[in-house]
Amino acid sequence: MVNALDNALMQKALDAAWHYQVLTFPNPAVGAVVSNDAGEILGMGAHRKAGTPHAEVLALKEAYLTLTHDTRIEALSDSMALHLFLKENHQHLFSNLSLHVTLEPCHHFGKTPPCSSLIEALGIKRVVIGSYDESLRAKGGGAYLQSRGVDVSFGCLKEACDTLLTPFTCKEKKEPFIFYKLALSANSVATGGTITSLESRTMVHRLRDCCDLMVIGGNTVRVDRPTLDARLCEGKAPDILIYSHENTFDRTIPLFQCPSRKVFIEKSLERIREYRMVMIEGGASMLKAMEEQVEWYLIFRSPHIKEGEEIKLPQGLKEIFSCEIGEDRMSWYRRVGE
Repeated sequence: MVNALDNALMQKALDAAWHYQVLTFPNPAVGAVVSNDAGEILGMGAHRKAGTPHAEVLALKEAYLTLTHDTRIEALSDSMALHLFLKENHQHLFSNLSLHVTLEPCHHFGKTPPCSSLIEALGIKRVVIGSYDESLRAKGGGAYLQSRGVDVSFGCLKEACDTLLTPFTCKEKKEPFIFYKLALSANSVATGGTITSLESRTMVHRLRDCCDLMVIGGNTVRVDRPTLDARLCEGKAPDILIYSHENTFDRTIPLFQCPSRKVFIEKSLERIREYRMVMIEGGASMLKAMEEQVEWYLIFRSPHIKEGEEIKLPQGLKEIFSCEIGEDRMSWYRRVGE
């Protein structure tokens, strides 16, 4: 049975996960919280990057440190090492604790060990799950834990947890996840050079590193002569689709010079279907051209006023998550209709 406290704890897990949306691709963004019977949070974690520890493991690591003050665990960042350490040193400290996780714990051995076996080994009393894992490889963790006597509740804030999973769900369906990234001043100006802080720009580069295609308008390429790489995080430069009816571009600009990158200049968007994680960048004209194509928007908003024309956002945007990044605000929106 899911109660109001479960909802509050799951919301904390959701907020933790949204900080890493897209950055975990091709893995899902997942958040987890470990708490006691009084609802006090002892540990919280979010999956940060494919191949690194899952949200449950990071939450359990933090909870172990809270309960024991055993700083040896702080030096461990490898998933296998954390699994082994927790199994060998838990001292039955988790037997009266609960775990809230936005996605059903994985039940297979991939780049990391299965979270289901770790949860069982630690003797956690109760597990509250938001979304079912529908992937063929990893599903079944909740049922497994139930079969081992763990109190498992499904469906806590399921709609919100399913929304968090959208990029992963698209991947499983072999469909692209498409989002529009926009940097705005406090008065909604998107032109005139650098708008947001270094922290925001670094986050954008991290996002590019996880994308396999970027879409940008031809006019932006001609005027701004961008690079559109991921140098601020030493990441890879995604392929580029320049959406343009004209093929007149200076091929000496940095955008065309990135190694191992494909650059397409096309007057249709069909190329997008060949990719799985697609970020669109651009200003007012590109925003208008893509309005019917895009459901998700990621907006970085600066606190500073800038001279220029105010950009008008599409109608029907609902804010899903928002957080501070440097001096700016990063917000995910979903278009839900007028």
